[in-house]
Amino acid sequence: MKRHFTKIAIALICLGLVSTYIISAYKGYKNRNGKNIEMPEVKFTKEGTLSILDADGNSIKDLEIEVAKTPYETQTGLMYRKTMEENRGMLFMFPRESVHSFYMRNTLIPLDILYINKNLEIVSFAKNAKPMDETSLPSGKAVQYALEVNGGMMDKWGVEVGDKISFKED
Repeated sequence: MKRHFTKIAIALICLGLVSTYIISAYKGYKNRNGKNIEMPEVKFTKEGTLSILDADGNSIKDLEIEVAKTPYETQTGLMYRKTMEENRGMLFMFPRESVHSFYMRNTLIPLDILYINKNLEIVSFAKNAKPMDETSLPSGKAVQYALEVNGGMMDKWGVEVGDKISFKED
């Protein structure tokens, strides 16, 4: 049973990686006339709400969120988005708490990445991650969630390590 689950998990990860590669390759595809064919921008789909709370439980900011749970959703994240409204973000949900790392390949907008442990506490972050940069942005600590919001929002909202989140999926 364990082997079967492992094979399925590996197959899903491979499928996600292949899909990401195909999307990346398509982004730069040229037609017969040599003109670039652009991928249509991915549109926001509200899948839940999330509140960022200070250490005392007071609300700092309420957001509409998309949720990334599958390997494919986690791999693509906010890639190919040209804009994102200030009150929106993407919550990444990992099956278990561990050190995770992000990068900005094919991400067109700067992002703040908040790393959150299993107790829903913000334990680290990456501020103003540079678009299209493939530099690793590790959590540095074991986390079960990550939240991506527009770059500069952590400072604007006054979010700090030790603050918490609460969320509800639609």
